Amino acid sequence: MTIHLHRGDLPAGINFGEAVAVDTETLGLSLVRDKLCVVQLSAGDGDAHLVQLDRSSYDCPNLKALLADAGVEKILHFARFDVAMAMRHLDVVMTPVFCTKIASKLSRTYTDRHGLKDVAREIAGVELSKQQQSSDWGAAELSQAQQEYAASDVLHLHAIRDGLVAMLEREGRMELARACFDFLPVRARLDLEGWDDVDIFAHS
Repeated sequence: MTIHLHRGDLPAGINFGEAVAVDTETLGLSLVRDKLCVVQLSAGDGDAHLVQLDRSSYDCPNLKALLADAGVEKILHFARFDVAMAMRHLDVVMTPVFCTKIASKLSRTYTDRHGLKDVAREIAGVELSKQQQSSDWGAAELSQAQQEYAASDVLHLHAIRDGLVAMLEREGRMELARACFDFLPVRARLDLEGWDDVDIFAHS
């Protein structure tokens, strides 16, 4: 594993291919209160790129261009949150998206354990540590432990996606999954505009 830490923006010229694994680190889980601090990316090649954002401006044109590139699939776990954070702070709509959490729920119906740690263990055979999940991602300097944690969340998403795609296709649910992924920007807008806890499809 090689970790590249970038301040402010992603350097120009990095080729992530047709699919890039993406994750975010924030000051908390509130879309209204908490700021986006770090975006981590991987091409699935063992390298992780961590972009430590300038939260006073979010001036990161190279990162924004990659996340908005319709020719590059973004692979995320629980994309609903990350898509909303990118929409709010970077003014970017991430599309197309592959959400490994949605894919897991549609294919691994024999379990209710769909967290990244559980999915990574079963699909990719990898044990992920979550010790740095609750830490200060707004710190001026990220510790080595924080960097390794952030990197681990994207390094295996390509392998997880491939395993879940095989299961979805086997069960005839790939088309349904794609429709859910396509809806994510709308779901994110609903979250940001106050309908995060409301099922608008319910009868009452």
